[in-house]
Amino acid sequence: MYVVTVTFRVHPVRADEFLAAMRENAVTSLASEPGCHRFDVAIGEDGPTTVFLYELYSDRAAFDAHLASAHFKAFDRAVADWVAEKSVQTYALA
Repeated sequence: MYVVTVTFRVHPVRADEFLAAMRENAVTSLASEPGCHRFDVAIGEDGPTTVFLYELYSDRAAFDAHLASAHFKAFDRAVADWVAEKSVQTYALA
């Protein structure tokens, strides 16, 4: 299994919109991507300006399919200016 974690720092004026869009992206990914097994969205103690994702895919190819999906591309374009900082880490499930 392929694990992806992402931490976003979101501009405060867009934090609520970002969180709603991210939740929609997660629901769509789980419903429409057979290789996406988990997509958790969490917020930091400081509120929705810090958003953490835990995603679990069958393999790297399934994650690449996620990145190539129309719904992800639309989400990514929509929120690009709302994100101040983004950090992505990948792992293999042990």
